[in-house]
This record gives sequence, C-alpha cells and structure tokens, in this order.
Amino acid sequence: MCLISAVPARGFKATTSQTAVHTLTVTFTGSSHRSVVTATTEPQARASVRESSF
Repeated sequence: MCLISAVPARGFKATTSQTAVHTLTVTFTGSSHRSVVTATTEPQARASVRESSF
C-alpha cells in the first residue's frame, strides 16, 4: 500500500505509520481532536475511522 497524500486541515498535523505492508494508518491531530484513519487490503480492502476529543 502506498500513501499518495495526507493533507491536514488548518490547525491539524498529519502523521503516518505502516505496521505491515498491507496496512496504513494516518492520524490527524489538532489541539482538542484526533482522527485516526486505518486502511488495509488484507484479508479484504477496508478502512476504519476513529474520532476522539480531549
């Protein structure tokens, strides 16, 4: 899997991690909110989003 781009909104920072060749996580972090998007292609293509406020 290859990330093409992750562009954060104003006030957010984007970080990426790849724990396996088929799984990619992009985390968008702001002063009071975090969004974590995880995409995988194994065993089937899917994506999940986790949102948290603090």
